[in-house]
Amino acid sequence: MGKEKKTESYDNGSYNYKMFKCFNRKFKINEVQPTDDVRDAFCQFSVGGSGGGDGDSSDDGVMGAEQLCSFLDDNQVNSATTVAEAQRLIDEVIRRRHHVTRFTRHGLDLDDFFNFLFYDDLNPPITPHVHQDMSAPLSHYFIYTGHNSYLTGNQLSSDCSEVPVIKALQRGVRVIELDLWPNSTGTDINVLHGRTLTTPVPLITCLKSIRDHAFSSSPYPVIITLEDHLTADLQAKVAEMATQIFGQMLYYPESESLEEFPSPASLLHRIIISTKPPKEYLESRNPIGKQKENGNASPSSEEETPGTEEIQTLESILFYQDCDNKSDSDQEEEEASEDQKPAYKRLITIHAGKPKGTVKEEMKVVVDKVRRLSLSEQELDRTCSSNSQDVVRFTQKNLLRIYPKGTRFNSSNYKPLIGWTHGAQMIAFNMQGYGRSLWLMHGMFRANGGCGYVKKPNFLMKKGFHDEVFDPKKKLHVKETLKVFIVGVPADNAKRKTRVIEDNWYPIWDEEFSFPLTVPELALLRIEVREYDMSDKDDFGGQTCLPVSELRPGIRSVPLYDKKGEKMKSVRLLMRFIFE
Repeated sequence: MGKEKKTESYDNGSYNYKMFKCFNRKFKINEVQPTDDVRDAFCQFSVGGSGGGDGDSSDDGVMGAEQLCSFLDDNQVNSATTVAEAQRLIDEVIRRRHHVTRFTRHGLDLDDFFNFLFYDDLNPPITPHVHQDMSAPLSHYFIYTGHNSYLTGNQLSSDCSEVPVIKALQRGVRVIELDLWPNSTGTDINVLHGRTLTTPVPLITCLKSIRDHAFSSSPYPVIITLEDHLTADLQAKVAEMATQIFGQMLYYPESESLEEFPSPASLLHRIIISTKPPKEYLESRNPIGKQKENGNASPSSEEETPGTEEIQTLESILFYQDCDNKSDSDQEEEEASEDQKPAYKRLITIHAGKPKGTVKEEMKVVVDKVRRLSLSEQELDRTCSSNSQDVVRFTQKNLLRIYPKGTRFNSSNYKPLIGWTHGAQMIAFNMQGYGRSLWLMHGMFRANGGCGYVKKPNFLMKKGFHDEVFDPKKKLHVKETLKVFIVGVPADNAKRKTRVIEDNWYPIWDEEFSFPLTVPELALLRIEVREYDMSDKDDFGGQTCLPVSELRPGIRSVPLYDKKGEKMKSVRLLMRFIFE
């Protein structure tokens, strides 16, 4: 059905595509050659060859360990590289490009040097390891956060499974969300999106998957946020499951509430739980019954329910019928039973909640207590419009989680930058889809070695003499200029487009763009490659997103990713970054 069909015919260095079975489209496949910038850099730092001595060599020179070290120091602004490390880089390039048993040269020629620059693991665009201070409280970090982490597709009818949870953990996500509901008999716990047609997955399956994959990509703590719709007996069963499955991995404090959150460094290879304490659950666990008395009552879940009350699972119907049928004495007995079973409450490290009154009142900072507050994306917009500095002040000590609005049935996502610029740590995203908003999320958390925790900029944590904090609405001056689509705070939004290179597998654009930045700490460089099409929408060719604060100056290899964020094999851009 496609309009193009690949053929195996070659003609004068071209590759043919049969289009509409009528005519051929030829792409040049000439071997890619070093660009002028690469050739100039090699000639400047190599020795030998027809050019003579150091600094006066030509294309047939050799770049040894000392010369490569000088190049990395002067051109790549990487002064930490030693001669021994430079020699290891040379040996690795030679090993990859030549048969090591028959190759004795210990330096790089021009082609070797060009290939070295293209190896994104040897010449990455950002720092590839954890390098930020990890000893501050959790509230000082942006945390890679998933939303409804168990869903395989849309929010209304897709399957629930442990597979998306595993994929998220392997990508570096550190906050996993599980919605807990009683099964049809009320004797066990399922994970599903309540009041929808999603098919459930047993809680025990999800917990075991988290245990087995929690630290496959990062040693820093995994936070499980629970949307709890359970009776006291089932809460006790959750506590039993968690303690048995996680064992020593499960962290919980000795005191009932924390005065300050622990640090990521103090929680290496630990799992912590965040949800509403049982008392708050018991007060709000019968929303249908309360709505008969009070039309303003809200469900016990932190989040909005998708759609209307007519969309309900069998489990939720039976559960609420059970709640309605209980007498006052039954309620008292159950509360007493909860008092006798404190295990569940004791396991909650991060106490969570949703605003009961005005958001402004909820965001008042309590001196001796920290907590997590959840807001929808619309609530965040409204709050930031009227009380932006209150949000920044709250997030200096407490955790703020933002979740997608309930009408995003297709598992789409919102723009994360407004939350980050106000200090919100947990921007909960649907990880199972794709799109530009999710690419921004991927880009932000490539920072700090991809460990899932990114230190918030200092200006979001500072307070003035009169308790004043950063104002995201304030107009700022340009701090620096990046020469090379920048996405960051509103003042830093800009877009540039290269010229079209037609019919060439190895395009060289040789173009320079400048982006003035007022808040480079939160700016993201998003790059998208498309194949130009005169008659139809341009075809997607690859994308990436990089945190500007972590970009390494110099000529760098930038790998590209597909729409779902999976790294593409052997598809890279060679780019130069300069900060002024």
